Amino acid sequence: MKKRLQQLPLEERPREKLLKKGAKSLLDKELLAVLLGKGTPKQDVLALAEKLIPVIDKKGFLLKTEDLIEFEGIGNAKATLILAALEFTRRRVKPEGFKINTPKDIFPHIKHYADRKQEYFLCASINGANEVMNIRVVSIGLVNTTQVHPREVFADPITDRASAIIVAHNHPSGDLAPSKNDISVTQRLINAGNILGIRFLDHVIFNKKTYLSFKEQNLIEELK
Repeated sequence: MKKRLQQLPLEERPREKLLKKGAKSLLDKELLAVLLGKGTPKQDVLALAEKLIPVIDKKGFLLKTEDLIEFEGIGNAKATLILAALEFTRRRVKPEGFKINTPKDIFPHIKHYADRKQEYFLCASINGANEVMNIRVVSIGLVNTTQVHPREVFADPITDRASAIIVAHNHPSGDLAPSKNDISVTQRLINAGNILGIRFLDHVIFNKKTYLSFKEQNLIEELK
């Protein structure tokens, strides 16, 4: 059973942890809990934050007030605080413009998804200078050929006028070995990219500590 906030030692509570160890030491739900401040009589702020994370992941910068106020404990005040924080981040520390030279360059920008209980399939739009234009969640759940369809993966990169893409997904088990579905999905995306004229650069599988790159393992060349 998960501990409620008040049951945690003082140094493990989000605000105190942030003050002592810095913001980078916090999980996503802990960072959101700091923004929310408090929960409701029925659920503490960490439980509330955990429920909000999948919605924020899916919507990203398209998140709206209506998406948040559906949750008990989220009124206009908290919703506007979250939206303001996202917009402030978008304007100042967005990932746009960082250059990809090797697979390890993208890992710091996706590894916060590693603590998710489900598999998150991500797609990064890359411009002609090998700079990241945007990183989006394509699907949540098991990575298979039904959920990860080329039309869903390439829809936003086409809108972005991207020259290439990098896809990635977390393995909640921690095992980085590609499954048959991972390989099948990659094959379909490589073929779709060839038709669309959008280069498929890599498929990265990652956990909390490290990653496996299809490119580094020479799997991309084998599937072409």
